[in-house]
Amino acid sequence: MQRTEKLRIGDLARATNTKVETIRYYELIGLLPAPFRTSGNFRAYAPEHLGRLSFIRRARDLGFTLDKVRALLGLSDQKRHSCEAVDVIARAHLADVSRKIEDLKALRAELDSIINQCGRGTIADCRIIEALAPTNRAQSDSLRAASGRSGTIQQPPIH
Repeated sequence: MQRTEKLRIGDLARATNTKVETIRYYELIGLLPAPFRTSGNFRAYAPEHLGRLSFIRRARDLGFTLDKVRALLGLSDQKRHSCEAVDVIARAHLADVSRKIEDLKALRAELDSIINQCGRGTIADCRIIEALAPTNRAQSDSLRAASGRSGTIQQPPIH
């Protein structure tokens, strides 16, 4: 692509594997600057848009929130500054990812345990269904917490 070549939104979408609606949204929220408009009112994106959208896509693929992407974009525009702030954002995100991985490992272990208890009999004896169903005590505790009371729960009148 030549430096002066302009892309239409569909071309930009294909080049970055981004939906057209997402590109418009990124423009709306200010992550992607509004492009030049042709005399026919078509969006005409410059190579800078392609680079910026590719950056956004890569950051999103790595799980950064839109707010963090905005912060990283702002920092990326400050070429001569220290990258310490970028490092802080990346390390915080890494810590979040690590916490999510640990949560997923615990979830996997719990599901594995439930599945391994399955005797492959009838649904009436299914340990998986039993493990997923709330106990009467858990239901009572949930209702008490929801009503803000402790002790006995009064049933609503039947009409």
